[in-house]
Amino acid sequence: MTLDFPNRSRSFDEARNAVRFIGYDGTFEVRFLVEAPALTTLDRKTVGAEALEAECLAAFDAARGSIHDVARASYGRGRRTTYILTAADFRKRKA
Repeated sequence: MTLDFPNRSRSFDEARNAVRFIGYDGTFEVRFLVEAPALTTLDRKTVGAEALEAECLAAFDAARGSIHDVARASYGRGRRTTYILTAADFRKRKA
């Protein structure tokens, strides 16, 4: 099966400093987190949590297609139920 993202919802997880979203492999739910540093250069200490959340969600929405591509690549390397995507994962894609 392939990994799909029929649900466009995403949320900011302040405790993990990341954007959370879900993919599906058939009926199996696969959870993803994209760390804030992979989405923005803003720092919670300098801009505050609310501004960081807004910036991360906007960046996620703008790059949704490439984020899903990186998520599929990560999923293809080894199937787990939860993945944390970092800035390094996005650099690998560009290389």
